[in-house]
Amino acid sequence: MRMQPILPVLLLAAAASLPAADDRAKPSREAVELRARQGLPNFFAKTRGTNPVTVAYFGGSITAAAGWRPQTLAWLRARYPGVPFIEINAAIGGTGSDLGVFRVGRDVLAGKPDLVFVEFAVNDGGASPAQIYRCMEGIVRQIRKADPSTDICYVYTLHEGMTNDLAAGRFPRSASAMEHIADHYGIPSIHLALEAARRIRAGEWVFSAPKPDVPADAASGAPPRKAFASDGCHPFAETGHRLYTEAVARSFEAMEKLGRPGPHALGAPFTPDNHEKAQFVPLEKSQLRGAWEQLDPSTNSLARNFRQRLPALWQANAAGASLTFSFHGQWACLYDLLGPDGGELEVAVDGRPPTSARRFDAYCTYHRLGM
Repeated sequence: MRMQPILPVLLLAAAASLPAADDRAKPSREAVELRARQGLPNFFAKTRGTNPVTVAYFGGSITAAAGWRPQTLAWLRARYPGVPFIEINAAIGGTGSDLGVFRVGRDVLAGKPDLVFVEFAVNDGGASPAQIYRCMEGIVRQIRKADPSTDICYVYTLHEGMTNDLAAGRFPRSASAMEHIADHYGIPSIHLALEAARRIRAGEWVFSAPKPDVPADAASGAPPRKAFASDGCHPFAETGHRLYTEAVARSFEAMEKLGRPGPHALGAPFTPDNHEKAQFVPLEKSQLRGAWEQLDPSTNSLARNFRQRLPALWQANAAGASLTFSFHGQWACLYDLLGPDGGELEVAVDGRPPTSARRFDAYCTYHRLGM
């Protein structure tokens, strides 16, 4: 098989020489469904008018699915029938806030949202608290710099490995880290899965099964039950996602009259080295050496299928093709495609020995975005 790295853009994060984020996990938060904080007053003020209101859904595969995202949009349209709601679907499966902080400008802010849902708790489950602080705060500060009137709502979803934390009455580590950013900026947060976790703990539901309806088991005496998800993470639309939607609806009803409309003050950062300056930089031909080809969306299916997310797509057609660039900052990544024809890269920084980075894995039966 010929291996072909696909490299569309650079992701660069820069900051001055400031104290680094504290990597120690701060105490876990008590598990509650809603922390309203300053609410969503600008959003709700707009729902009392007749102008279009744009809602962005920014997250991973749980948000990308035909579940709580379209369900909550339908709920908003039913609750505020005089308002034309516009959706921005900015969800990419298998990605967390580390990629999100680079793409928020292109994928979210370009659509001028009035409200941004941010859902990365599951995909950030393996990230350190310090990384979560830097990335989630970078997302917030980019949104508020673009338009101080834009409201933000954090939403936390569930992976099976997080159920023990919820059973103990506390948020998992990733959501607990995000809560510190939410505190700092007055951002409301909704844990969408507390009711699901309660039903699963009580034995009323099971976490996962092949279908949403689990028949009775005569041998064990188990009654018929509902299943939350098809696997350890992705809810069924009619069960798990429906509970997620009901949690949003309850929380929005509770926040409707909270706060006063007006611009959000940016204030001092929680984490001085946060990634608010993260940049999304298209590759240029002058940075490439060797056998590279820019794929044409009119003739190439990969370029066509990913054109919504990627401004250009370059393919390396032979070993030894290289990309060289200079930058001053903390972090540089490649936003590319993983897939069955992905290659293995060698990455060298400041003359140090190169490290390898494979652009394929056990899930590469198809092409997907990654970094």
